[in-house]
Amino acid sequence: MTKKYLFILFISFFLLQSCENKEKQQQLTERETKLLEKEKLFAQKESEYQTLLKMRDSIFKKKDSIQIVLWPQEISGAWSGKVICTESNCSDYAVGDQRVDNWEFDSDSIQLSTKIINNSNLIRTYIGKFENNEVKLNYKTDSTAKKNVEMNILLNEISSNKIRGIRTVTVDNNCTARFSVELTRIQK
Repeated sequence: MTKKYLFILFISFFLLQSCENKEKQQQLTERETKLLEKEKLFAQKESEYQTLLKMRDSIFKKKDSIQIVLWPQEISGAWSGKVICTESNCSDYAVGDQRVDNWEFDSDSIQLSTKIINNSNLIRTYIGKFENNEVKLNYKTDSTAKKNVEMNILLNEISSNKIRGIRTVTVDNNCTARFSVELTRIQK
């Protein structure tokens, strides 16, 4: 009888062990599944991280390759400007009309610009270029303006305290006015 009990006890122990092994196996399988999901998520984040690193490096590379353009020393800064109409077939401008404004030759990280200021109010901002010892300025109204106005200025007589040139104004591609421009350096 003892052998019978031992045999039953052994079988019971074996069955209990096998049940416990199935539970452990199931737990291990669940852990492996969770671990695989975490590995996939980590791989995805690693890929995103590498992409961000490449983007950052390309931005720094572009930033280093962009050269900031500045006005030459003899042009940069504040000037007093006198503009006189010399010829016109526009009703808005009469020959002899004069205007005195302050001109500020400046630049930002993208382009050269010139601001026209009258009585501390910004009147207009021109986009500028400096080529072949000439200053070229351009201004256009946007498409929502009542009149289509384009202004081009060519300043080609440049010295350390005087700049001279011509401004051409075209209104609605219909009429043109020309102005003489004389700038005098503002002394601080």
